[in-house]
Amino acid sequence: MSASRIPMAVWIVAFAGCLIGSLNLGTRTVFGLFQTDVLTDLSMTPSEFGMALAIQNLLWGVATPIMGAVADKYGSMRMLILGAVLYAAGLWVMATAEGLIGFNIGAGLLIGIGMGGVGFGVVLGAVGRRAPAEHRSLILGIASAGGSFGQFYMAPLGQALIEFHGWSDALIFLALIMLIAVPLSVLLARQPLTEDAKPAALRQGAPDGGDQKLGAALGEAYAHPGFVLLTLGFFVCGFQIAFITVHFPKYLELLNIDLRIAAMSLALIGLFNIIGTFACGVLGDKFPKKWVLSWLYALRSLCIIIMLAAPKTETNILVFAAVMGLLWLGTVPLTSGLVATMFGVRYLSMLFGITFLSHQIGSFLGVWLGGYLFETTGSYDWVWYGSVALGFLAAALHLPIAERPVGRAAPQSG
Repeated sequence: MSASRIPMAVWIVAFAGCLIGSLNLGTRTVFGLFQTDVLTDLSMTPSEFGMALAIQNLLWGVATPIMGAVADKYGSMRMLILGAVLYAAGLWVMATAEGLIGFNIGAGLLIGIGMGGVGFGVVLGAVGRRAPAEHRSLILGIASAGGSFGQFYMAPLGQALIEFHGWSDALIFLALIMLIAVPLSVLLARQPLTEDAKPAALRQGAPDGGDQKLGAALGEAYAHPGFVLLTLGFFVCGFQIAFITVHFPKYLELLNIDLRIAAMSLALIGLFNIIGTFACGVLGDKFPKKWVLSWLYALRSLCIIIMLAAPKTETNILVFAAVMGLLWLGTVPLTSGLVATMFGVRYLSMLFGITFLSHQIGSFLGVWLGGYLFETTGSYDWVWYGSVALGFLAAALHLPIAERPVGRAAPQSG
């Protein structure tokens, strides 16, 4: 099946998922631009700001497999809409917060849970169950690239909103924009499922009662060494990108580099990751996904080493952002594609959600350690060094993964 022969319904699925992802991750990536104004107006410290976003990342991870399991069982639309509404509510609470507690409720609690509904777990599960197996990695890559597309347009938009309307009104505008995800969720969820995504009783020629149960799917995944290695590797992805997303603007400020360069850097990461994520989706259809993942993590570490060693000019910072963008979210279609290859797509939202919980534990530590070590040492150097070491570790962890479907006993009759 050539790309031109992919049904229109599948393209609708890919681009609806892409746009939902752009709203989710695009908005999340601009929070670092708000840090200086929020610290001043709400009398917060960098570690308190970092902790609120660290809680957000952790709750995002915890909510993802739960919302994914509900979406797998009852359908994706309800979880997508719930996530969008909670996300918008969190942005509004952030905008109207008068102190640390209100900021934590909005930025940490509401947005963290909301992201579980409109994040990768539910979105990619919904997309994967509607994409043909032979092009699933490509379609997942298009949907995953939405986060990059969102970062590309949301970073300059967020910076412009802050400059012209102030940080509080800017967050209210972002809340209204987030609600666009509601009609997109309806459009995505109403597209037809592929045969292998349907419960066994609804498949053509499948025996009644032959469908795998949720508990059995969990047990199968946890007993699989490849799933464990994949989950550990995804921790590293979360650590690296969350630290850069939240603390890179502050890092550049310490180098006396203008905040506009920070916004441009985030936009460049998003722009080049559209290319990188799509390319990883294509490569995942042509080569073993574990090899592509190993190279991606190793190249990230090399990119950070070169950035730390090079002169800190505006040009070099923008080049670093562009190169890092090529390596940014390519992990997502590859990781979700590996889960689908090993375990099928019936419980893809839940199983990918579990790997994503590990990703978000890494995000929690990356954001929190960034703020904590900056306060205690006055520098981000040790977090950069840790990111390099973890990247090479993740590259090694993916090599032993057996990239093939698990063997399942046929259901007993009688």
